[in-house]
Amino acid sequence: MLPVMVLLASPVAAAAPEQISRRRLRAIFSGSVGNLVEWYDWYVFSAFSLYFSASFFPSGDTTAQLLQTAGIFALGFLMRPIGGWMFGRIADKVGRKQSMTLSVLLMSLGSLLIALTPTYQTVGIVAPILLLTARLLQGLSVGGEYGVSATYLSEMATRRRRGFYSSFLYFTLIGAQLLALGIQLVLLKVLLTEAELLAWGWRIPFVVGALLSVVALYLRHNLDETAPFVAQQQESEELRGSLQVLRRYPRSVLKVIGLTVGGTLAFYTLTTYMQKFLVNTAHMTRSAATNTCFLALLGFAAMQPLFGELADRIGRRPLLIGFGLLGAVGSVPLLTALSHVTRPATALGLLLLASVVVSGYTSISAVVKSELFPVQVRALGIGLPHALTVAVFGGTAEYIALWCKGIGHEAYFYWYVAGCIAISLLVSLLMTETQHTSFHDFDGQPAA
Repeated sequence: MLPVMVLLASPVAAAAPEQISRRRLRAIFSGSVGNLVEWYDWYVFSAFSLYFSASFFPSGDTTAQLLQTAGIFALGFLMRPIGGWMFGRIADKVGRKQSMTLSVLLMSLGSLLIALTPTYQTVGIVAPILLLTARLLQGLSVGGEYGVSATYLSEMATRRRRGFYSSFLYFTLIGAQLLALGIQLVLLKVLLTEAELLAWGWRIPFVVGALLSVVALYLRHNLDETAPFVAQQQESEELRGSLQVLRRYPRSVLKVIGLTVGGTLAFYTLTTYMQKFLVNTAHMTRSAATNTCFLALLGFAAMQPLFGELADRIGRRPLLIGFGLLGAVGSVPLLTALSHVTRPATALGLLLLASVVVSGYTSISAVVKSELFPVQVRALGIGLPHALTVAVFGGTAEYIALWCKGIGHEAYFYWYVAGCIAISLLVSLLMTETQHTSFHDFDGQPAA
């Protein structure tokens, strides 16, 4: 009876059969575009920190200014667990659509505040305080974005293609970084000189982010709610989005944490930190580093749906084990080689190789975690433990890397990355195949 009740209640399922697939694809597209905009607002901070760090802190050496900016980047992550809890509860109690709409609105406020904040030379200590305030707002917003978007995409997908459609979470997440770097390239090569970008041009991408949020707000306002959420509204509201209910699934929570430890550190090292690494350690020019990272991210994004499709065919666990094994063994030699590159082409080849490995986690991160929880606590179950782990390991990646460099032992960070990925490998080896034990199979989703 449950699938029939879902069919009658859901806006997507209530359509004529020939319209269901089209409406599902439209919902996944709209949700993905909104996700791209929100993550663009988050990542543009890191992409342009090379250019605005001197505007918010006293003059000094480049590493010191980047370290201070990375500190604020890390502090923004402290709000992510609160966002994961708050928006996860909203998504499980009120609806995925409402939670996603609210989060993108909050993100736009943070971007606008950064765009309008005066420099340190103008207002002194007020400048970094306003920068921190904006980053905390963005951290609150993006803390809820991952869990709710992973829930929405996986619930909108069909059973047989859940891995493929869920892979668009990281496809758009990486696409957001591409958009940030693309705007940087346009500003540098077409519109502004590097001096103008350093002086005031860095504000432009934050204004763009605030404007794009209006588009995301419109798309999310017109989203269909997922059929599993509509069906579970018949249950007691106290059971939905409840920490008491979440405590019934401690093994699932620990799996999310264990998988995220290595996955998030590898991802943030490969993406947000890599541009600074190539400039500050490999001594590439800013322009060469930006070009290299842009091309590497383009390849990384293209890999996500391919690996998601593969996971639907062979399962999630082989990809997770492949990531853990190759990442644990290969991180130190790969980062060591990158630190000594002299040609951008060599750096690009190494980054694409790393992207293949990390895609074993990123492409299926959303679907694996969503399959671990029932519908009434799915957004909270994904969002809260994921955000907690990302705050500790992902948010501090740049800071720890720069600190290790500052004390003259940068290689310590390489071993730190390898060790964290080894933890994820252990979890992958011990866990069962989630494709065969998925809680989604109790949601009444169609197989086609």
